[in-house]
Amino acid sequence: MNRRATPPIYGLLLSGGASRRMQRDKAQLAYAGEPQLLRTWRLLEAVLQRAFVSVRDEQRGDPLRAGLPQIVDRYDAIGPAAGILSAQETYPDVAWLVIACDLPLLDEATLQALIDARDATGDATAFTSRFDGLPEPLCALWEPSSHGLLKQRVDGGSYCPRKTLILSRTKLLPAPGNALDNINTPEEFEQMQRQIEMPS
Repeated sequence: MNRRATPPIYGLLLSGGASRRMQRDKAQLAYAGEPQLLRTWRLLEAVLQRAFVSVRDEQRGDPLRAGLPQIVDRYDAIGPAAGILSAQETYPDVAWLVIACDLPLLDEATLQALIDARDATGDATAFTSRFDGLPEPLCALWEPSSHGLLKQRVDGGSYCPRKTLILSRTKLLPAPGNALDNINTPEEFEQMQRQIEMPS
């Protein structure tokens, strides 16, 4: 009996959020003169051969996103789960390295560590949060087998990807320092901007 080949990994950069608390598109927030979306895209390209940007339908022609390969959300108003499910349903036989676009301290080494620690026999591989020890769903490897439970929960009205990882066979890795700290408000953005752009 032949073992099934390990599914390849594609990248998914989530950029479809409404950014209500930030009051502007997080993907366009610039650090050292470069939009966050493009900073994170470069990281994905460095570790994977194929990647996509997750967008809402009305974002397809946005100048920042239009030049990148896209997967358009098939679901409305359910948060990050929309992007994950849409990617899984577009390419169901691959694992997805899912990344939020509001992680300005994320680096290539963190993504490579996640890929190197992958457990393809489970449903997912994820870092734990340094704040509460729970899985971080928006810098995680989602295997094809994770789709069923995520879809079931969304169909039942539960849209939290983190809860899906908690209920799945998820390999948990130690938190990678502050690499997964995200920004949600204009004040946090200004503070992060100063931190990144401060001369060393």
